[in-house]
Amino acid sequence: MDQHRTATPAAGGRNRIRTGADSPSNTDAGQVRAHIQRIALGLFIEKGYDKTSLREIAEQLGVTKAALYYHFPTKEDIVSSLVERRVAAVEELIGWARQQPDPELMRPEFVRRYAAGLHDVHHHEDVLLFFEQNKTLVNTLRAGTLLREQMVRVFELLAEPDEPLTQQLYRVMAILSLHAGWQILRDRGTNEERHQATLDVALQIMHNANHQPP
Repeated sequence: MDQHRTATPAAGGRNRIRTGADSPSNTDAGQVRAHIQRIALGLFIEKGYDKTSLREIAEQLGVTKAALYYHFPTKEDIVSSLVERRVAAVEELIGWARQQPDPELMRPEFVRRYAAGLHDVHHHEDVLLFFEQNKTLVNTLRAGTLLREQMVRVFELLAEPDEPLTQQLYRVMAILSLHAGWQILRDRGTNEERHQATLDVALQIMHNANHQPP
């Protein structure tokens, strides 16, 4: 029996959970989860993670708490679901990079692929803003810890310890500029324009790392 559930309008304007033969398809369930993620993330950014309750998220969605709990039993589950896809994509990229024979060719291509992932993953721009506004959660939520530890591995991959510190810093800043660009330019230009601007700057920074005096 199909066990997927989602919220549908019920009497009185509230929602109920559909199960069994009345349940939606996997695609519909995915759309429900995406809608919950979008609403919850907006509340987390607006009010703060600690000051937002699951009850408030359910009320904003117009669903019962039971409907919300079915998809996300805790707030942390919502945050984790928002970063899982990005973490998996970067892990795959790290694996690709480690197989490349020429580090100098690998690094700019890594920047391009990393930037494409930031651009393509829905909500990631707002997820970065969420963690920026809630810095303590990087160390207290599993999702934040995963992102932080993964970023360390990215830096270790790009910046070799025997290189001059200036070069190492350039390589690290190339990646950080991709993140910073989304935040600095978040209200300027189109998504495509922001993506291209941040990528151009990151590639220039990585290029500068290869042309530092010994």
